[in-house]
Amino acid sequence: MIKIRHFFLTTLIIALMPLLTSCQLILLDPKGSIAADEKNIIIVSLLLMLIVVIPVVILTFTFAWKYRSNNTKAKYTPNWAHSTLLEVIWWTVPCIIIGVLGVITWTSSHRLDPYKPIDNPLKPITIQVIALEWKWLFIYPEQNIATINEIRIPVGVPIQFLITAEGPMNSFQIPQLGGQIYAMDGMQTKLHLVADSMGEYRGMGTNFSGDGFSGMHFIVYVTSKDAFGQWVRTVKQSSKKLTTTEYTALIHPSENHATQYFSYANREIFEIAAMKSMKK
Repeated sequence: MIKIRHFFLTTLIIALMPLLTSCQLILLDPKGSIAADEKNIIIVSLLLMLIVVIPVVILTFTFAWKYRSNNTKAKYTPNWAHSTLLEVIWWTVPCIIIGVLGVITWTSSHRLDPYKPIDNPLKPITIQVIALEWKWLFIYPEQNIATINEIRIPVGVPIQFLITAEGPMNSFQIPQLGGQIYAMDGMQTKLHLVADSMGEYRGMGTNFSGDGFSGMHFIVYVTSKDAFGQWVRTVKQSSKKLTTTEYTALIHPSENHATQYFSYANREIFEIAAMKSMKK
């Protein structure tokens, strides 16, 4: 029965594998310098760990084959218990790998600090992010506009995200541009990113925050500087304005919220959201 069950399980897995062909490994397809560095760290770390994993897997099958019950030529040594050479190998190699991984973690943590501005001669664009239930509010204080569930940024221009939450804690991430930072009520966090290629990239909340969590995602459109300017002018033609009254209405939970544009954004809203819990 066990063999039959394993056979059907293996057959099912093989049959489902074609369904995975359309999956995109977006972490391995970076479109920004921060994401590219993160990709390199993932690959280097994986290769270092495989130095241990691959020999262990190979030796597992080798020992199983060599010391199978019907192999009478295998040397039987029931009292063997120690080898100085082997002890040195399987303690030294992992210790070296852990040391190398530690150095990589330390240096990359400082180099890719999300609070650290990107070394770029261009002036960064500031976007204030508020995680609501269950939607994302983006305020462009310099352009005096706001959007729901949509970001547009010019290619090659560094972006400074100032992030907070109105309600449950969430986590803000644009995988192909790199970085991930928490959005917390009563606190402001920062994230600096830059996009090197034009296109459409998926952003998401990666921290479970309730019933509407599955629909809490957004699209990041990376365009030319001229196209970005045209988009700002388009948003300014919207009849909606992000006043405190409108913001109060947005706070109420809503699932799969449609994209919205606001031609005006009250400059105090982000500060009100970030400081609200501290004023209670």
